Amino acid sequence: MAENLIGIVISAVLINNIVLTKFLGLCSFFGISTKLRNSMMMGLAVIFVMVCSSILTWIIYYSVLVPCGVQYLRIVVFILVIAAFVQLVEMIINKYLPDIYTAFGIYLPLITVNCTILAVALINVDVEAYSFIGSTVNALATGFGYLLAILIMAGIRTRIDLYEQPESLRGMPIAFIIAAILALAFQGFSGMGG
Repeated sequence: MAENLIGIVISAVLINNIVLTKFLGLCSFFGISTKLRNSMMMGLAVIFVMVCSSILTWIIYYSVLVPCGVQYLRIVVFILVIAAFVQLVEMIINKYLPDIYTAFGIYLPLITVNCTILAVALINVDVEAYSFIGSTVNALATGFGYLLAILIMAGIRTRIDLYEQPESLRGMPIAFIIAAILALAFQGFSGMGG
């Protein structure tokens, strides 16, 4: 059964956007989306970790865990794989982009426990049971969906910060309102309400 790769991409980026329709990965989404450059770098880091870990977890799941009958170890194994890739990204960013590394603060190591990355790895082997290619495409598209969401959020927050805001809405309150409106907009892609 051939997978519809274009359908996987459209679904992962727009219809089932991991942040705005599944509400996963909100910690880094809210924490980093104050500046466009930081948001872009976080999105790229998430894409890298998501794609690499999805490829490796798919291979480990189907070539080690399933043949040995130990599929129940998938969450532990997947988190270890994700943590290894996050450590690699952290070392690279610290060495070559120290200002970004400082701006990320605690949010960079939190990619390890970012539920979006673990969710994609689990969706690829459990929920959708994608092939290797489908799994890789889903991870890449979901990563781009995360990048799209965080860039839109950062763009709006950057613009809003240029204007006078009531004290009670500054910071996180306005961010939650923006996220709610974006989530409603992305729900339109699923055909809900029509």
